[in-house]
Amino acid sequence: MWLFAFFATIGILANTINVTQAKFDYNCNLTAKGSPKFPDSFSFGVSTAAYQIEGAWNEDGKGESIWDDFTHKFPEKMDDRSNGDIAADSYHRFDQDLAALKELKVTHYRFSIAWPRIYPTGDISSKNQKGIDYYNMVINKLIANGIEPLVTIFHYDLPLEIQKIGGFANPLIINMFVTYAIELFENFGDRVKIWNTFNEPFDYCKPGYADANYPPQVNAHGVADYLCMDHSLKAHAAAYRTYKTKYYEKQRGKVGITVSSRFFFSHTNDQEAISRGMQFNLGFLIHPIFSKTGGYPPAMVETINRNSLKEGRVSSRLPKLDGRWRELIKGSSDYLGLNYYTSRYIKRASKPNGENPSWERDYDSDAYPDETWVRGKPDWLYCVPEGLEGILKYIRDHYGNPEVIITENGWSDDGDPEDDDRIHFIKAHMQAVLNAVNDGCNVTGYTVWSLLDNFEWQKGYTHKFGLYALNITSPSRERTPRKSAKYYRRVIETRTLPSIS
Repeated sequence: MWLFAFFATIGILANTINVTQAKFDYNCNLTAKGSPKFPDSFSFGVSTAAYQIEGAWNEDGKGESIWDDFTHKFPEKMDDRSNGDIAADSYHRFDQDLAALKELKVTHYRFSIAWPRIYPTGDISSKNQKGIDYYNMVINKLIANGIEPLVTIFHYDLPLEIQKIGGFANPLIINMFVTYAIELFENFGDRVKIWNTFNEPFDYCKPGYADANYPPQVNAHGVADYLCMDHSLKAHAAAYRTYKTKYYEKQRGKVGITVSSRFFFSHTNDQEAISRGMQFNLGFLIHPIFSKTGGYPPAMVETINRNSLKEGRVSSRLPKLDGRWRELIKGSSDYLGLNYYTSRYIKRASKPNGENPSWERDYDSDAYPDETWVRGKPDWLYCVPEGLEGILKYIRDHYGNPEVIITENGWSDDGDPEDDDRIHFIKAHMQAVLNAVNDGCNVTGYTVWSLLDNFEWQKGYTHKFGLYALNITSPSRERTPRKSAKYYRRVIETRTLPSIS
């Protein structure tokens, strides 16, 4: 899910804003526009990620990931000193997850494959058949029950041995990722028809390679985070081209990437500030893929080059996409996966933000919430459904209206089984999606984060995003449906947004 916490320091002015926390006063809603029913082809699903639910961190040949290493060495950096060693124990209890998926009547399930469970060292030489067997079981059971597997190839859990040689700051990651992706295409591509290369590169590059808050804890802001983004983008494009060349003719699947972004508003109708916000966030990865020109967004290229020269550098900190890479990357997605949680107002910064150099300094903007927005448990999460409608229309208007699948959208609370707040959040955001569909946006699916409570990175198990409550203290790890699970099932059954009882 979105790793938004680092944004809290970027001009949010939390001490001056009075926000409603934890419980809605039910003013999070959106006016319906057009047809009240989702198209027959529209797909409804839920999301999870391997490290957050699987457990079995060192079983059946699995290697260490950077999150295994981080949580074991620095337990104090998790709010509850927890880790993903057992988590929901889905490695042993997938049938419990499957029962919940069937109960919801979802049409797709987005999950990720753990790279170190397939290649324990990250390299093909360490291939682990037991890991392949596990995911074959998962995929086969999903298909047998009429549930489409939407498979994310990488969701944060990089093999530790790859990190030891630089991880995503090393250009070798491009070929290593393609080799790993080929392994998945070879073993699962006959059944998996929707592939997602990377989940939210910005949200593992920025906190991991700039802020040193998340593994690998690199403090090289404005440099290593840009390298990480650049190499992720190139690895995605290389894997996409490989699939199209070697596998598409027989497998006929789709390959896309998932990005995370907010939408931006302006109290003064400052379109330049909004454009800058969208280019530095959404556009960072999708402009090279979906724009007609390719390459990184103009505002980023110009600003980072100018700032780099002022710093005495001989070239820009933002890697240049030469003609070959520009063409390989442009058009390298069959669909766009979008993780949306919240939005902000934006204005040009009143004073320099962040370290020099840094993404914040280059961004040169202040982003802040509206005082009327309802806030969830995390300090970054506000209910702004109009932002989801806005970002979908922005993609339509600026990037050629590609197919979009909402790959994550969710609400966190303290775990109330009568979670009306989550129901209102889901209803409002699905209304935003339906409005966008009715207005010509090519949105084909919606995915709730998350199926069940899970390990929420540095928040551990203190933040609850699940439609199903997880009993983390029980050896059986029972999954219990919340009220929101029952509401989401009604949505799926009727393809409408029923009133909330």
